[in-house]
Amino acid sequence: MIEVTIDSIRVSLMSQHRIVVLKEIEGERFLPIWIGPFEADAITLQLQGMEAPRPLTHDLLKSVLERLGGEVRHILINGLEKNTYYARIVLNVDGDTVEIDSRPSDAIALAVRAGAPVYVAEDVMDQAGMQPEEEVDLNDEESDFEHVEMEEGKDLGAFSDFVEGLDLDTLLGN
Repeated sequence: MIEVTIDSIRVSLMSQHRIVVLKEIEGERFLPIWIGPFEADAITLQLQGMEAPRPLTHDLLKSVLERLGGEVRHILINGLEKNTYYARIVLNVDGDTVEIDSRPSDAIALAVRAGAPVYVAEDVMDQAGMQPEEEVDLNDEESDFEHVEMEEGKDLGAFSDFVEGLDLDTLLGN
Protein backbone atom coordinates (compact mmCIF):
# COMPACT_ATOMS: atom_id res chain seq x y z
CA MET A 1 0.00 0.00 0.00
CA ILE A 2 1.18 3.49 -0.86
CA GLU A 3 0.18 6.32 1.46
CA VAL A 4 -1.07 9.44 -0.32
CA THR A 5 -2.22 12.93 0.52
CA ILE A 6 -4.80 15.09 -1.19
CA ASP A 7 -2.70 17.36 -3.38
CA SER A 8 -5.51 19.31 -4.99
CA ILE A 9 -8.97 19.28 -6.43
CA ARG A 10 -9.31 20.48 -9.99
CA VAL A 11 -12.53 22.19 -10.86
CA SER A 12 -14.04 22.71 -14.30
CA LEU A 13 -15.26 26.25 -14.68
CA MET A 14 -17.50 25.19 -17.58
CA SER A 15 -19.08 21.98 -16.24
CA GLN A 16 -19.66 20.00 -13.05
CA HIS A 17 -16.49 17.90 -13.52
CA ARG A 18 -14.06 17.57 -10.61
CA ILE A 19 -10.82 15.64 -10.17
CA VAL A 20 -9.19 14.88 -6.84
CA VAL A 21 -5.43 14.58 -7.26
CA LEU A 22 -3.68 12.31 -4.77
CA LYS A 23 0.11 12.42 -4.30
CA GLU A 24 2.44 9.77 -2.95
CA ILE A 25 3.94 10.77 0.39
CA GLU A 26 7.15 8.82 -0.26
CA GLY A 27 7.35 9.47 -4.00
CA GLU A 28 6.60 11.75 -6.89
CA ARG A 29 3.59 10.12 -8.54
CA PHE A 30 0.12 11.61 -8.66
CA LEU A 31 -3.18 9.77 -9.03
CA PRO A 32 -6.06 11.77 -10.58
CA ILE A 33 -9.58 10.47 -9.88
CA TRP A 34 -12.78 11.91 -11.35
CA ILE A 35 -15.31 12.64 -8.60
CA GLY A 36 -18.72 14.25 -8.37
CA PRO A 37 -19.25 17.89 -7.41
CA PHE A 38 -20.97 17.07 -4.11
CA GLU A 39 -18.13 14.82 -2.97
CA ALA A 40 -15.57 17.42 -4.09
CA ASP A 41 -17.41 20.04 -2.06
CA ALA A 42 -17.60 17.73 0.98
CA ILE A 43 -13.85 17.09 0.84
CA THR A 44 -13.00 20.76 0.28
CA LEU A 45 -15.27 22.02 3.08
CA GLN A 46 -13.58 19.71 5.56
CA LEU A 47 -10.03 20.46 4.39
CA GLN A 48 -10.70 24.17 4.64
CA GLY A 49 -12.14 23.83 8.15
CA MET A 50 -15.59 25.07 7.15
CA GLU A 51 -18.58 23.69 9.02
CA ALA A 52 -22.09 23.21 7.72
CA PRO A 53 -24.89 24.18 10.13
CA ARG A 54 -26.24 20.61 9.92
CA PRO A 55 -24.32 17.37 9.35
CA LEU A 56 -23.63 16.44 5.76
CA THR A 57 -23.78 12.79 4.66
CA HIS A 58 -20.12 12.07 5.44
CA ASP A 59 -20.42 13.79 8.83
CA LEU A 60 -23.45 11.61 9.56
CA LEU A 61 -21.58 8.45 8.57
CA LYS A 62 -18.66 9.36 10.84
CA SER A 63 -21.03 10.04 13.75
CA VAL A 64 -22.90 6.75 13.26
CA LEU A 65 -19.64 4.79 13.14
CA GLU A 66 -18.37 6.47 16.30
CA ARG A 67 -21.66 5.94 18.18
CA LEU A 68 -21.59 2.25 17.28
CA GLY A 69 -18.01 1.91 18.53
CA GLY A 70 -16.31 1.87 15.14
CA GLU A 71 -13.21 3.73 14.10
CA VAL A 72 -11.94 4.43 10.58
CA ARG A 73 -8.44 2.93 10.46
CA HIS A 74 -7.72 3.89 6.85
CA ILE A 75 -9.12 3.83 3.37
CA LEU A 76 -7.63 1.95 0.46
CA ILE A 77 -8.16 2.67 -3.21
CA ASN A 78 -7.76 -0.93 -4.20
CA GLY A 79 -8.99 -1.38 -7.75
CA LEU A 80 -9.28 0.12 -11.21
CA GLU A 81 -11.41 -1.58 -13.83
CA LYS A 82 -12.71 -0.02 -17.04
CA ASN A 83 -11.81 3.50 -15.84
CA THR A 84 -13.72 2.99 -12.57
CA TYR A 85 -11.85 3.17 -9.27
CA TYR A 86 -12.82 1.04 -6.27
CA ALA A 87 -12.10 1.66 -2.60
CA ARG A 88 -12.45 0.01 0.79
CA ILE A 89 -13.12 1.73 4.10
CA VAL A 90 -11.20 -0.23 6.73
CA LEU A 91 -12.76 -0.02 10.19
CA ASN A 92 -11.84 -1.19 13.65
CA VAL A 93 -15.04 -2.44 15.34
CA ASP A 94 -14.60 -3.95 18.81
CA GLY A 95 -11.08 -5.09 17.95
CA ASP A 96 -12.10 -6.66 14.64
CA THR A 97 -11.16 -5.34 11.21
CA VAL A 98 -14.17 -4.72 8.98
CA GLU A 99 -13.89 -3.65 5.33
CA ILE A 100 -16.67 -1.79 3.54
CA ASP A 101 -16.87 -1.33 -0.25
CA SER A 102 -17.03 2.34 -1.23
CA ARG A 103 -16.58 4.83 -4.02
CA PRO A 104 -13.17 6.50 -3.60
CA SER A 105 -14.75 9.95 -3.32
CA ASP A 106 -16.97 8.94 -0.39
CA ALA A 107 -14.10 7.09 1.29
CA ILE A 108 -11.82 10.14 0.96
CA ALA A 109 -14.54 12.47 2.31
CA LEU A 110 -14.92 10.18 5.33
CA ALA A 111 -11.15 9.84 5.80
CA VAL A 112 -10.61 13.61 5.98
CA ARG A 113 -13.33 13.83 8.65
CA ALA A 114 -11.92 10.94 10.67
CA GLY A 115 -8.29 11.97 10.28
CA ALA A 116 -7.58 8.57 8.73
CA PRO A 117 -4.78 7.87 6.27
CA VAL A 118 -5.49 7.24 2.59
CA TYR A 119 -3.68 4.47 0.74
CA VAL A 120 -3.55 3.35 -2.89
CA ALA A 121 -2.80 -0.24 -3.86
CA GLU A 122 0.54 -0.54 -5.63
CA ASP A 123 -1.00 -2.07 -8.75
CA VAL A 124 -3.48 0.82 -9.02
CA MET A 125 -0.68 3.40 -8.70
CA ASP A 126 1.44 1.46 -11.21
CA GLN A 127 -1.48 1.37 -13.65
CA ALA A 128 -2.77 4.95 -13.32
CA GLY A 129 -0.17 6.99 -11.41
CA MET A 130 1.47 9.86 -13.26
CA GLN A 131 4.81 11.58 -12.90
CA PRO A 132 4.79 15.38 -12.34
CA GLU A 133 5.90 16.12 -15.90
CA GLU A 134 3.02 14.10 -17.38
CA GLU A 135 -0.18 15.90 -18.24
CA VAL A 136 -3.55 14.66 -17.03
CA ASP A 137 -5.86 13.74 -19.93
CA LEU A 138 -8.98 15.75 -19.23
CA ASN A 139 -10.73 14.73 -22.44
CA ASP A 140 -9.50 17.86 -24.20
CA GLU A 141 -11.00 20.06 -21.48
CA GLU A 142 -7.70 20.77 -19.73
CA SER A 143 -7.88 24.49 -20.35
CA ASP A 144 -11.34 24.36 -18.78
CA PHE A 145 -10.00 23.28 -15.35
CA GLU A 146 -8.82 25.52 -12.56
CA HIS A 147 -6.29 24.09 -10.13
CA VAL A 148 -7.51 24.45 -6.54
CA GLU A 149 -4.78 24.09 -3.91
CA MET A 150 -5.69 22.24 -0.73
CA GLU A 151 -2.79 23.52 1.33
CA GLU A 152 -3.76 25.81 4.17
CA GLY A 153 -3.57 29.47 3.34
CA LYS A 154 -3.71 29.02 -0.43
CA ASP A 155 -6.18 31.04 -2.46
CA LEU A 156 -9.04 28.92 -3.78
CA GLY A 157 -10.08 31.49 -6.35
CA ALA A 158 -13.43 30.92 -8.02
CA PHE A 159 -14.15 27.77 -6.01
CA SER A 160 -13.68 29.61 -2.71
CA ASP A 161 -15.99 32.38 -3.91
CA PHE A 162 -18.59 29.76 -4.81
CA VAL A 163 -18.35 28.00 -1.42
CA GLU A 164 -18.45 31.26 0.54
CA GLY A 165 -21.49 32.36 -1.45
CA LEU A 166 -23.49 29.25 -0.56
CA ASP A 167 -26.54 29.78 1.61
CA LEU A 168 -26.26 26.51 3.51
CA ASP A 169 -29.49 27.12 5.46
CA THR A 170 -31.46 27.28 2.21
CA LEU A 171 -29.58 24.34 0.65
CA LEU A 172 -30.16 22.18 3.75
CA GLY A 173 -33.83 23.15 4.04
CA ASN A 174 -33.49 25.08 7.32
